[in-house]
Amino acid sequence: MSAPDRSHDPGRTSWVTSANGHPEFPIQNLPFARVKHGSTPGAIAVAIGDSALIIPVALEAGWGKELPPGALSLGMSALNVFAGRPPSEWRAARLALSDALSDPQWEDRLRPALRPIAELEFLVPFQIYDFTDFYASIYHATNVGSMFRPDQPLLPNYKWVPIGYHGRASSIVVSGTPVRRPRGQTAPPGSSEPGFGVSRSLDYELELGIFLGGRNVLGTPVAAAEASGRIFGFSLLNDWSARDIQSWEYQPLGPFLAKNFATSISPWVVTSDALIPFRVPMPPRSVTDPEPLEYLRVPRDWTIAAELQVQLASASMRDRGEPGMIVSRVRFDEAMFWSPAQLVTHHASNGCNLYMGDLLGTGTISGPAPESRGCLLERTWRGTEPLALPGGETRKFLEDGDEVTFRGTCRAPGAVPIGFGQCSGVVIPA
Repeated sequence: MSAPDRSHDPGRTSWVTSANGHPEFPIQNLPFARVKHGSTPGAIAVAIGDSALIIPVALEAGWGKELPPGALSLGMSALNVFAGRPPSEWRAARLALSDALSDPQWEDRLRPALRPIAELEFLVPFQIYDFTDFYASIYHATNVGSMFRPDQPLLPNYKWVPIGYHGRASSIVVSGTPVRRPRGQTAPPGSSEPGFGVSRSLDYELELGIFLGGRNVLGTPVAAAEASGRIFGFSLLNDWSARDIQSWEYQPLGPFLAKNFATSISPWVVTSDALIPFRVPMPPRSVTDPEPLEYLRVPRDWTIAAELQVQLASASMRDRGEPGMIVSRVRFDEAMFWSPAQLVTHHASNGCNLYMGDLLGTGTISGPAPESRGCLLERTWRGTEPLALPGGETRKFLEDGDEVTFRGTCRAPGAVPIGFGQCSGVVIPA
């Protein structure tokens, strides 16, 4: 695993005073986003406390002159070109940002490049060409399997091969975008034939999104030892799911219209380098679990010490000024059977060409306890154990007007905690 550098120093502070002690965006984080800026189609920004540094404006002020020419692609309107550069240039740019934002001599030049985060309009950070969603949390797979196959919750392949499906890139939306309830074909229990109409079992799925950098030529796998170097960064991800549509259509080829109507991502991409202090080894496998096949054996493999939570606020709760109710909390590093690097190397093991800006979802992240389940399908056990909300409301699945918000924080001994921002969406009628 990579070693920390001076950008991770817990004693480092910024002349942007709101960053010092900030719960999500201290100077030790510096995540990237894409925002609307003037008449341009988009601009890369970096979070620092309650503000964001607009990179094109910072470049005009003289920042970045010492960087390799390729790293200056941060001045473009999306992160794809920058993510296509070598990881050494990602690190150099991040270190140069950390140095400038901690050096008071840069304040006069860079302060005009700062904008309040609260006033920004966010865009999807990458031009995403492909999206693949996995099924990598063993507790989620076991819970869902036990609902439908009590005698065999996990199918024989689960502990041998990372399971995934090809999602829809065009319907990925940034946090804050309303999510319209989908319509689809369903087969209600007891009916003799299916019908078409509004989904009544809309769900969220708590996930992390993995944005890729670099590229491999079609027909060329990504070796296990190289997979970590393809991970540019992470965002929160909500793979909204219509469970009633899904239960009818998923056999024999898996998810389709039940999931491709919307996927929400948080606007901030926390870089792989920012997460170095929070990288921890994967949980040990049980003595009864098979060893991964050779191509899945990642040297010094790691996951992230991240605490994730789901908050649900109904329309009536928001009307009353009440905060959202936290319905789930889960630790990412305890929930996963397959690591981020294993997902990358498996995806490309057949020669699939992965591009910079491609997005991989971890699949729903669930832990062993009911309060750590990452979707309502599990949290309410297919609706048999409804959630009680303030004011007497209950939920089996999402209702129109419900707002779902994900948050995540990374913590480790001796490190300054960092966050992912938030991923939220309000359900609107079909």
